[in-house]
Amino acid sequence: MVLSMSKIVIDLERVLAEKQVSKTQLCYICRLQRTQLNNYCKNKVSRVDLNTLAKICDCLKCDVSDILKLENEDEV
Repeated sequence: MVLSMSKIVIDLERVLAEKQVSKTQLCYICRLQRTQLNNYCKNKVSRVDLNTLAKICDCLKCDVSDILKLENEDEV
């Protein structure tokens, strides 16, 4: 029996586009470094900082579930 693995995907780029907020605006408001934000947008974060995630959600007026998605390995 083969076990299908899931993974958490950060879908921040889509939320930014939907909310019409630029990366520059988000960096300024949340006091993030551009490199850090780009890593979140490109799904290159291995350890999510919960304070950073909370700031992003507050700024974008969204829920964590709008940004973090659980996907099956088959879907990716």
